Amino acid sequence: MTDYDAFPDQRQSMIQQMLADSGRVIGADLARTLGVSEHTIRRDLQELARKGLCKKVYGGAVSQIKQSASFEVRASQNIAEKSKVAKRCAEMIKPGTCVFIDAGSTYLAMVEFLPEDLELTIVTNSPQIASALSGRTKGELILLGGKVNPLTGSTLSSDTVNQIKTMVFDQTFIGVCGLDPQAGLSAVYYEDACFKKEVLSQSNEVIAAVTADKMPQVARYKVAACEDIDVTVVSEDTNISDFRHLNMRILVAQ
Repeated sequence: MTDYDAFPDQRQSMIQQMLADSGRVIGADLARTLGVSEHTIRRDLQELARKGLCKKVYGGAVSQIKQSASFEVRASQNIAEKSKVAKRCAEMIKPGTCVFIDAGSTYLAMVEFLPEDLELTIVTNSPQIASALSGRTKGELILLGGKVNPLTGSTLSSDTVNQIKTMVFDQTFIGVCGLDPQAGLSAVYYEDACFKKEVLSQSNEVIAAVTADKMPQVARYKVAACEDIDVTVVSEDTNISDFRHLNMRILVAQ
């Protein structure tokens, strides 16, 4: 049996593995499992956070996302799960409204479930989503301009933000890099986080589609608190136990 008190490298490797498996660790639980003091665990978490391997939160730590895969790669991952979540999101869209759809592979899947005769004004910063919607004859489609970021698959620039300031959205489907009960909704890239904040300030209802691999997770830049999201749509494979105490409506897509 490994003496974790005597071998800090092995202890920290074990903590990293637990973070990779569940996305979150609790200091007191780690101390019991590894047979060390909570003070020792706090030092371990501090060291892992210093290396950028996790983010410390009250009582423990969560894994930290450093960089996301390209949009094309993400679109080919977790297809079945994203399809379920996307369909549930599409069912929430109200006819005759102005809707913002953020860039994201789940939202690209969502637009396939929109009825052709649904009258809508759709605004997006995703060229891929705009292309998928370009054949619609009902309502309006507005693609925001600006420099295209190949990693987010979206237009992101000061021009994009300025356009958002002139609009008000009945519903916004916001992209999520990470969602954590304490850290809230976060984004990998600074420009993307700033853009999302502006979108949320112009929105009457905020909906977040979140796949299981993003809960709980923390990216580098905070966008909003969990309470700022009106509805979170998740798959049935998602562990939502840490979020139940929050003032946030969670819908499970079957």
